[in-house]
Amino acid sequence: MNTAIRNLSLALVSVAVLSACATTGGSYTYSDASGNPTQQQNKTGRNAAIGAGIGVLAGLLSGDSATERRQHAMVGAGIGALGGAAIGQYQDRQERALRERTANTGIEVDRQGDNITLSLPDGITFDFNKSTLKPQFYGALNGVASTLAEYNQTMIEVVGHTDSIGSDAVNDRISRERAEAVANYLRGQGVQSARIETLGAGKRYPVADNNTEAGRAANRRVEIRVVPFTNN
Repeated sequence: MNTAIRNLSLALVSVAVLSACATTGGSYTYSDASGNPTQQQNKTGRNAAIGAGIGVLAGLLSGDSATERRQHAMVGAGIGALGGAAIGQYQDRQERALRERTANTGIEVDRQGDNITLSLPDGITFDFNKSTLKPQFYGALNGVASTLAEYNQTMIEVVGHTDSIGSDAVNDRISRERAEAVANYLRGQGVQSARIETLGAGKRYPVADNNTEAGRAANRRVEIRVVPFTNN
């Protein structure tokens, strides 16, 4: 495995392990990028942190061969790695551009360390129970795509989420299809395929209370995680 990817993966795993050790709870299962079930520790009362953090782990830790293929593809696309202070500065500029280009669109931009997460609410992105992007959302997503294409020294994970209504099978399918719809749109706007992973998380990682309509609406979302590709 490439040293840069291995170090990034180990760092993310360390964060997840330390977070799990700080709380208690049972375990839950999700499917990784290859569709294999994986156990993770449930952090009771910390659903928002789970939703923000688990997706990139699922994509990056999908196996040596998958990681190596992604790395080879990125190198073939001429994508270089970042290092040292350049990482934070690079993400500072990208965050600023994303906030400017998504202002007043309903897309939420969140920064945690050097990772940026964009949350695309269900209501403005898809019709109910559908996985076809609304045409009126193209303009907002164009701003995201142009920024991601410009700041190409990053890996991107697109993760679909649902509320708790319905079966796991249905929610897994629609969350996966929505993630793929967003990823395909980004690819069509010039974002390199080598950088993108998709994941359907279903209803497993809520950020709000599924017992209220407002909470369920918040949980129906697609998240775009933007992680710097580093050389340390």
